[in-house]
Amino acid sequence: MQNANLSIAGENGVYAVKASGRATFECAGPLRDLAKKLEAEDFTRVDVELSDCQGMDSTFMGILAMLGLRARKIGAVMNIVNAGELNKSLLYGLGLKKLFNYTEGEVILPEKENISANVSSGKMDLDSARTVLDAHKTLMDVDDSNKKKFEAVVDMVQKDIDRLNKDEDNQ
Repeated sequence: MQNANLSIAGENGVYAVKASGRATFECAGPLRDLAKKLEAEDFTRVDVELSDCQGMDSTFMGILAMLGLRARKIGAVMNIVNAGELNKSLLYGLGLKKLFNYTEGEVILPEKENISANVSSGKMDLDSARTVLDAHKTLMDVDDSNKKKFEAVVDMVQKDIDRLNKDEDNQ
């Protein structure tokens, strides 16, 4: 399966994200950075274009949920565009149907703040581990049925983070 490629752009409070290939924790870092940035910024819309997305893992969907929750809180619109049946079923399966508008059409990436990440490494560093942890905690907060699904993941990743922090302290 094709490695993930993620493009993110924003201008005047409107952001566009395009995911191609398999959207996994490997490309979730830049998306998480956008979610963190938008925690402190008002925006009007985020469009996530998935026509070339061949599937998503729970980390990527958890970061989308972070964006969706922020959009809902400030009254912004979050569109999942051209998701296709597979990606819709993945999102719906985690109780995320309620967070997004599902639409079809063309998404134009603004020119400004364009970030492109072509990701192929499966390496789990401290930042990646924190992204995985934040994403799964968000999924557990969004839908109670996700608690059973992701409790073990959250515990395991927290242990990895503790170990990685300890390794950094010993260097």
